[in-house]
Amino acid sequence: MGAYILRRLLLVIPTLLGIMIINFTLTQFVPGGPIEQIIAELQGEGDVFQGISGSGSDGGATGPGQGVGAVGSDSKYEGARGLPPEFIEQLEREFGFDKPPLERFLNMMWNYMRLDFGESYFNKRGVLELVADKLPVSITLGLWSTLIAYIVSIPLGIRKAVRDGSKFDTWTSGVIIAAYAIPGFLFAILLLVLFAGGSYWQIFPLRGLTSDNWDQLSWGGKILDYFWHITLPVLASTISSFATLTLLTKNSFLDEIKKHYVMTARAKGLSESRVLYGHVFRNAMLIVIAGFPALFVSVFFGGSIIIETLFSLDGLGRLGFEAAVARDYPIIFGTLFVFSLLGLVVGILSDLMYVFVDPRIDFERREG
Repeated sequence: MGAYILRRLLLVIPTLLGIMIINFTLTQFVPGGPIEQIIAELQGEGDVFQGISGSGSDGGATGPGQGVGAVGSDSKYEGARGLPPEFIEQLEREFGFDKPPLERFLNMMWNYMRLDFGESYFNKRGVLELVADKLPVSITLGLWSTLIAYIVSIPLGIRKAVRDGSKFDTWTSGVIIAAYAIPGFLFAILLLVLFAGGSYWQIFPLRGLTSDNWDQLSWGGKILDYFWHITLPVLASTISSFATLTLLTKNSFLDEIKKHYVMTARAKGLSESRVLYGHVFRNAMLIVIAGFPALFVSVFFGGSIIIETLFSLDGLGRLGFEAAVARDYPIIFGTLFVFSLLGLVVGILSDLMYVFVDPRIDFERREG
């Protein structure tokens, strides 16, 4: 097993490098980079330019008024006419675009290897600092959504397998499939309208993870306040997770129940619960339990920008969306590097979970 893990770890390096190369190359052909964003904001007197102009690495860029009357007809940036070439060149130096793409990529990867992910272009905060600020929201939605999905779906899937074809199996399948078909943002709006003072009851708060008087609350009060705030967004982000996990559990149990060792155990006079939970459970739950790390990461880092916006939660979903819109490359590539690396490591952990759940599995023998 040690040799298999070593090979998988070594494979992480070229895989991660390939992901970064592909995405970095694609950005070279996407119009509307950060400099174009600032030019557009400058022409419209927006806020992005103001945030950049006063915080440049060399003391700040040229002010808006200094560009009036200048001619930049030969500029490679669309919409840059009327801006002095010196201003464009200073922006390129600030963002590092005065260097060739290959040099920029190599510098970026060297910095990432040293865990230096740089600063955001537009608010001059470190990428890791920004991610750390958003983590509480992502942890809340990802952790609780995953736990609730497992707590509900596994017992329900087992029950459906035992009573396969019954009325219970039929109507529960209809319910979870209907829940799967409902978009998360639509269910979130329904929850807001019904329970957050939209039109009916003011039971849950409308926004945020905590109340304004959080610091004055006791420990017990803080716990209750936390769960009070996360109830609706967690329900909205979990609603579509039940169907896949429930049906996966049911089908896994049905496959195992039909095998000969189950009939042999029953013939020996073992009780149904002993057969079900003493023999079938471990084999049937192999694929479900082993997939927990991957499922958690997918929910954890797949934050819904719509749900975060509806409930006024500032998480990784909104951070990624805003970075993509603003072409904030340090955030885009920094988070891509971290999350890709984490995803590859989680893939290895999933294999280890298979071995932990069922020691009979030997990946090295299968590869041989």
